[in-house]
Amino acid sequence: MWQALYQELQDSGFMVVAVAQDSRGAERTRSWIEQAKATYWTLIDVDHRVSDLYGMVNVPQAVWIDERGRVVRPAETAGSTDHFRRMDRKTFQYDPTEFANRKAAHDTYVNAVRGWVKTGAHALEADAVVRKQPRISPEVARAQALFKLGVWLRRSGRAEEGDRHLRAAIELHPDSWCLYRQAADLDEIGKAVGQAFWQRVDALGNRPYYPPPDIPGFRPA
Repeated sequence: MWQALYQELQDSGFMVVAVAQDSRGAERTRSWIEQAKATYWTLIDVDHRVSDLYGMVNVPQAVWIDERGRVVRPAETAGSTDHFRRMDRKTFQYDPTEFANRKAAHDTYVNAVRGWVKTGAHALEADAVVRKQPRISPEVARAQALFKLGVWLRRSGRAEEGDRHLRAAIELHPDSWCLYRQAADLDEIGKAVGQAFWQRVDALGNRPYYPPPDIPGFRPA
């Protein structure tokens, strides 16, 4: 999707900056990037600095930044929806209606990006950006620090101690699926991540996994 959109809009000054956040190290991610053969910018962030700076809690999320370097839409879900919660968890197949609705929402987001690049549509005023920007509370800041410490301890051969810090980070910042998934990849509890992930998703109840972006016409699951 992003490669096609970049090729379409690059002459209008549009650039995609894709950031893979993987605390297991750059080499765990590099092969995926090389296979994609993207011609836009692709970065690997092993320290999760992008998430920390922009308040990202899941993937895919996007921040729109204009040609003057100003954020015109803070971190929000980049076209994904909660339709995945109703797919067949054994075959990973969608009901045709669910698939069509999921694609329609995705297309609405992509068209909003096109509109922004071509006409400035959907860009927010500065005060609206400030209101929508995710807040870094003391708990979130501590969770970010504990996560980094946990990763460092595991890299240093102190897995049990590191795992305690990773668990503490998740408890302090339960809204961050980025922290949860990365800890699951690093932690021994990650061996049951498939089942554990779905249990955690189901525990959301009516709360969204992918909060829908505030874009006219976007229809969440």
